Amino acid sequence: MPEESPRRHAGALGGAREQVVAFAPGRVNVLGEHTDYNQGLALPFAITEGITVRATPSPAPRIEAQALDLGERDAFSLAPSPAPASGWRAFVRGAVSELQRAGIALTGARLEMGGDVPRGAGLSSSAALEVSLCLALIGLTGRAPPDGRELARICSRVENEWVGAHTGLLDQLASIYGRPGAAVRIDFRSLEVRPVPLDLGDWRLVTLDSGARRSLAASGYNERRAECARASELLGVASLREATPDMVDTLPPPLGDRARHVLGENARVESGVAALERSDLGELGRLLDASHASLRDLYDVSTPAVEGAVARLRTAGAAGARLIGGGFGGHVLGLLPPGSDSLEGARTVRPGAGARLLKP
Repeated sequence: MPEESPRRHAGALGGAREQVVAFAPGRVNVLGEHTDYNQGLALPFAITEGITVRATPSPAPRIEAQALDLGERDAFSLAPSPAPASGWRAFVRGAVSELQRAGIALTGARLEMGGDVPRGAGLSSSAALEVSLCLALIGLTGRAPPDGRELARICSRVENEWVGAHTGLLDQLASIYGRPGAAVRIDFRSLEVRPVPLDLGDWRLVTLDSGARRSLAASGYNERRAECARASELLGVASLREATPDMVDTLPPPLGDRARHVLGENARVESGVAALERSDLGELGRLLDASHASLRDLYDVSTPAVEGAVARLRTAGAAGARLIGGGFGGHVLGLLPPGSDSLEGARTVRPGAGARLLKP
């Protein structure tokens, strides 16, 4: 199937707008964790929950932003580049600065932001905020957004350079290229994005909050990325995508374990795509379990709270369960077959459309 462009969502704008409303979804990653920054493979899908940004033009060359969920505000001039900030303000200032750095001439605007994707849960509320901010700010100028990959790169720079989390492109691409009824297979070496049918029938994918909040920038996420870069350097390869099992066996601990996870996770993505294409959901559950074991034992990103949530899902009859997101807390994902026990706090997640402009 051909890949889908975010231009189909945003449409041709044709002239400056009086008001723009942009929506970008969070995501759930079925398989392929910590592979994006290693030029590997992942299998995420956009969820129906996300972040909405309403942008209204302002005659003054400044940005006034309000986080509706928090009741907080920020304001700054478009020129010179805004000063760094923390929390949600870093996303707004970073989006403005990186769009201008990319040659997009922004206009003054008043921004209102809100959403229903939980923060710090491993459902990529950060990428949803970045993408919706960029679409709203660009939309207000009347021009079409850049290619989906370039938009993802801009949003990734916001997170890397302004927020301080050295993430890859997984979350942004999943939010941009999501589509109803499908996951997307992403190859981070070629940046090929291919839809994969996600037909669950009477089965359900659910998320369960571990109760442990986490911040990627403050967690071990950046440390894991640095370990993978060091492993690649020792092996003399551009990324761990180029490594082989025999090469990985020469690495010292814990670098060998980090690399073994990446190689195994890439293989699990390919197996997961094949399982979905032949509607083998039992095999998909087995792959979820194997992914979790690797993230726990080789990548060392689980916590007691996460392990407790995984155990609760398995007790309820899940065919497989694993942590999602960067780890160190957040939500876990479970695949429940028909007739499974109900589980308090479990939330069914379904694939939804990617980032787009809405009618004001």
